[in-house]
Amino acid sequence: MLDIGKARRFVDQCWGDEVIPTLIEYIKIPNKSPSFDPNWATHGYMDEAVALFEGWARAKLASLPGATLDVVRLPGRTPVIVIDVPGAGEDTVLLYGHLDKQPEMVGWAAGYGPWIPRLKGDKLYGRGGADDGYAMFGALSALLALREQGVPHARCIVLIEACEESGSYDLPYYIDHLAKRLGSPALVVCLDSGCGNYDQLWMTTSLRGIASGTLTVQVLDEGVHSGDASGVVPSSFRILRRLLSRLEDEETGAICPAELYAQVPPERVTQARRAAAALSDTVYTKFPLMPGMSAMSGDLTELVLNRTWRPQLAVIGIDGLPDPINAGNVLLPSTVAKLSLRLPPTLDPEEAGDRVRTLLENDPPYGARIEYEPGPNAAGWNAPALSVWLEQSLERASEAVFGAPPAYMGEGGSIPFMAMLGEKFPQAQFVVTGVLGPHSNAHGPNEFLHIPTGKRVSVVIAQVLADHYAQSRAG
Repeated sequence: MLDIGKARRFVDQCWGDEVIPTLIEYIKIPNKSPSFDPNWATHGYMDEAVALFEGWARAKLASLPGATLDVVRLPGRTPVIVIDVPGAGEDTVLLYGHLDKQPEMVGWAAGYGPWIPRLKGDKLYGRGGADDGYAMFGALSALLALREQGVPHARCIVLIEACEESGSYDLPYYIDHLAKRLGSPALVVCLDSGCGNYDQLWMTTSLRGIASGTLTVQVLDEGVHSGDASGVVPSSFRILRRLLSRLEDEETGAICPAELYAQVPPERVTQARRAAAALSDTVYTKFPLMPGMSAMSGDLTELVLNRTWRPQLAVIGIDGLPDPINAGNVLLPSTVAKLSLRLPPTLDPEEAGDRVRTLLENDPPYGARIEYEPGPNAAGWNAPALSVWLEQSLERASEAVFGAPPAYMGEGGSIPFMAMLGEKFPQAQFVVTGVLGPHSNAHGPNEFLHIPTGKRVSVVIAQVLADHYAQSRAG
């Protein structure tokens, strides 16, 4: 039996003495994911981050007899760290995280920045600490807590990739390359998700997929005087607006094509209702809304379902428009928009992307040149039902560590790894959780890691690993 109080004290000390100082050094490294830094191999930041993680982990493996660490590098691909910790019994547990980061983003508060680690109270600010630098440290501190008490666990493989923020396009090659070593995990733990608050354990039940693309509208070979051409030549921006209206109702934000929706399972509706009740208005107040702004609906359950099971469009980039200070009276030749379409967890992203392309390119207004270039797509994921032992373990762990029962809710983002593993290992049980709670702002400015939640999640994982071994022995 795991002594939870002793495990908490161990993890607190490990994080305070070693994990947080190492994460501070990690935040300083601008190891952007390859989609945002095509020259990542030349710049060397990814290798620097890998070396930092490797150095810390190798020093801890002395306390885990028989454990090994390999940095695996396939030609032309981002590396992965594979830590193999022997255990008892026949099962294998796979624990996942990533160390690549999103780009800088503007809007950081004075004195803060993506590569400037800053500790303020319980929060460590900087890019990547919460998404997802803490994951390897959380996994290993859980295993070290078990070792300190002599509590048995199954063989554990910690897999840390470096391409997740680019859609994990390198990961399938490593999963195939490592297939014999990975075997068929009985339990998969993913530490790259969110939490609705910092008061209880949050289990992720689903993830939306994504279909991205770049829409280009061209009406002229070159810009012309707006006083001369307006009223004769249609604006490329206006045509862009018309095309987007085919995809999205600009009044409500609802996606128009029915085939981009999926039936929400009844149990997910029930979980959304419970999550909304637990979160109350923090469902929307966790976002930095401008004063006087309202959410898209007054129904909290509908907001949760919008965020987790319904398609939603975001225009995440615009080109062809000059900065306002440099904008002359010119009717512009073209407008380009980068689109990000979040998809229901069970929808095929390739089919959805094809549907969007047809919708936008067919019947171009005024005969304008319309091109939609699909970008990276990722499948969503809907978790299998929890085994009785796992549900009970999570209940016990959340009560013991957080002092509250666990909550279950889908997440609006995607973790390509989960869809891939769910397909490859359909018999596995999944624990998907994380530290990205209110205002933590992953991908945006002022991202932070809520340190107490990171510690508590580590202890929860220790309890789950102990319970997994116990049930495997009983079974």
